[in-house]
Amino acid sequence: MSEDKKEPYILVTKEFEFDAAHQLPNHAGKCEQLHGHTFKIHVTVKSRIRADSGIAYDFLDLKKIVNDRVVDILDHKYLNDFLVHPSAENLCLWIWENCSDLPLYEIKVWETPTSCATYREGL
Repeated sequence: MSEDKKEPYILVTKEFEFDAAHQLPNHAGKCEQLHGHTFKIHVTVKSRIRADSGIAYDFLDLKKIVNDRVVDILDHKYLNDFLVHPSAENLCLWIWENCSDLPLYEIKVWETPTSCATYREGL
């Protein structure tokens, strides 16, 4: 890339899964009752490609950080112990807060294979 142009930003995404139970108080429906999911999350960071390595953000670094701060904490737990309303939407925000020192771009949380919530700063 020429010196007068900055390197473009690259979005790097890592997928994670964990199993947990929750119930949604004040929700009129089946999810008000105790139930569980295999949650899937995507954590996306935004970074420029480093000239020395050709890598924008190392997948292994992202894996270790998110496992330590999110997956290992929530896996096989009762999410209501962490959030009053542990919806996919609020899980997005909780994950964002726990990883806020990363160059985050987006967090996606799936409760089922066809239903997810997304948080991106500035939305």
